[in-house]
Amino acid sequence: DVQLVESGGDSVESGGSLMLSCTVSGHTSRSNCMGWFRQAPGEEREGIAAIWIGGGQKYYLSDVKGRFAISLDNATKNTVSLQLNSLKPEDSAMYYCAAARSAAAALKLDYDYWGQGTQVTVS
Repeated sequence: DVQLVESGGDSVESGGSLMLSCTVSGHTSRSNCMGWFRQAPGEEREGIAAIWIGGGQKYYLSDVKGRFAISLDNATKNTVSLQLNSLKPEDSAMYYCAAARSAAAALKLDYDYWGQGTQVTVS
């Protein structure tokens, strides 16, 4: 199995920035795509950023493109980060890291492994 642990969530003011990190352990070779998702109360979970480990291609939800940036620790490939800039109140949500065996997972929800989430609150 693959285990994921997120960190970095916090309460910030509108316009602020945060860096979320996801540490991956276990059978990391089973992960071909890593993604960040978020879910606000009463809303569906949505994919916001993903990276294909093999080719480096990145995917972003249009609403966050230009404000958020996903990156992978290329040396170890066991840490995936999400830089959040120009935060808005509507970005408030629980943020989840996920790993997929499929390299084509991108922003779809069919990921195989999920972390417990880290809370981001923007006021």
